[in-house]
Amino acid sequence: MSGPNRYLPVLACALCAFLLPALLAATKTAYLLTQLTMSAYYVLASLGLCLLMGYAGQISLGQAGFFAIGGYASAFLSKANLSAFASGRIAGLLEHVGLLVRGADAYGNAILSISPWIAFICAVLLAAGIAALIGTPVLRLKGHYLAMATLGFGIIVERIVRGTKDLGSADGLSGVPSFPILPGLAVAGGKALRASNFTIAWLVLALGLLALVNLIGSRAGRALRALHDGEEAAGAMGVDTSRYKLNAFVIGAVYAAIAGALLTHYNGSIGPGEASFMKSVRYVAIVAVGGMANLSGTLVAGLFLNFLSLRGVFGRFDDAVFGTILVLVMLLAPSGKARGRAGSRPGLPVFRRRGDPGG
Repeated sequence: MSGPNRYLPVLACALCAFLLPALLAATKTAYLLTQLTMSAYYVLASLGLCLLMGYAGQISLGQAGFFAIGGYASAFLSKANLSAFASGRIAGLLEHVGLLVRGADAYGNAILSISPWIAFICAVLLAAGIAALIGTPVLRLKGHYLAMATLGFGIIVERIVRGTKDLGSADGLSGVPSFPILPGLAVAGGKALRASNFTIAWLVLALGLLALVNLIGSRAGRALRALHDGEEAAGAMGVDTSRYKLNAFVIGAVYAAIAGALLTHYNGSIGPGEASFMKSVRYVAIVAVGGMANLSGTLVAGLFLNFLSLRGVFGRFDDAVFGTILVLVMLLAPSGKARGRAGSRPGLPVFRRRGDPGG
């Protein structure tokens, strides 16, 4: 998809953000907005992985780790009780400028905590910093070695959040405050806020998609496609392959962290399951089904599969379904179900055979 047509998925998401709540309310199926809202955030994380895998040609099995970092960091910071420092001059100044806010805990006791906006920004920056830190050495690996390294990162994150008492251990964090967007508009759960939260989530998804569409159509996007087609050839043409791979890795992590933080504030909680290996497999499966270097395909596949999963269609076999989907794509369509834009060769980089271009 090229030219103005490439913005059609963005426009479709924006229109759905405003039209679907009224349509579902008219058909008395407004309860579906909850799953559609959550699906939008999961798809946002998948789009970040689509950039890394489909365009930069780098496999990652640690996307769920960055999702969890964003969610846990934002939840922990926004829940932190700083009441012990409330009488200090610095705390008063920070509260005056909006960096600290007063609220109440689950028992009605007054607390002083970090603004959810500051917590959100810190969470995203933390994910980006960790991605840059581990990406520098890890992205020197290729194929199966890169997959195993990112898998190891995801396992480390999952074990840390599961074993840390301050992060709720196996129970996770609950009682996460709402995330204010505008006066009277916030990312939060509750039946009364179902329509507004759906609109927020789908607008965020549309903005994220718009940013990637513009990136892919830019000079940097052409460099990424050249990198996917052949790292050595791209380097010979003057592409700084290390920098572009790292940038794609960091952008993918940022998308996952944003999705994790917003979904955590929406649900009011987050558990270690969000960092599990199978969550990362889901993201990879969605990107593979969508067609690798195909943002529109990832969008549609992600919304469809996540919605079915959240509705409980797959039941106890939920993880098995996503694992089976990934295996079938690898066996039957290793280059992805759909083709990307002209000039790109989508494919599963981890499954290139010896002697294949770019391997």
